[in-house]
Amino acid sequence: MNLLEELKNIIESDPMCKEINVVEQRFFSHMQFSFKIRAKFVRDYNFQARIYYNRGHVDYAYQLFTNIPLLRWDNKEEFRNMKSFPHHYHDDHACVYESPLTGDVFKDIKIVLLKIADYLLTKP
Repeated sequence: MNLLEELKNIIESDPMCKEINVVEQRFFSHMQFSFKIRAKFVRDYNFQARIYYNRGHVDYAYQLFTNIPLLRWDNKEEFRNMKSFPHHYHDDHACVYESPLTGDVFKDIKIVLLKIADYLLTKP
């Protein structure tokens, strides 16, 4: 499951990351698996990445949270009227927007981490 280790390494190497753990891992075959990673970020923020891979298709959910969800990206098939369907983003006011994510885990995680870094710059 190279995808898990590579994603974990990207998150772990980010300066916001203080600790990281794989909290769930299911392996059905080399073509179908899922995992969940949780990380402690700076200033009591937490991050979670959930990936479900099935024959080249990726379902994902990335989330910055404290005791409540703050920023979330996912490709659950809702909000069908968005140009970026099924990709969308939830902000810290529960508003939903189009998302630049595409399901390419390695490109997407870089976008997510940059957005989180920008968000944290605005918080005490």
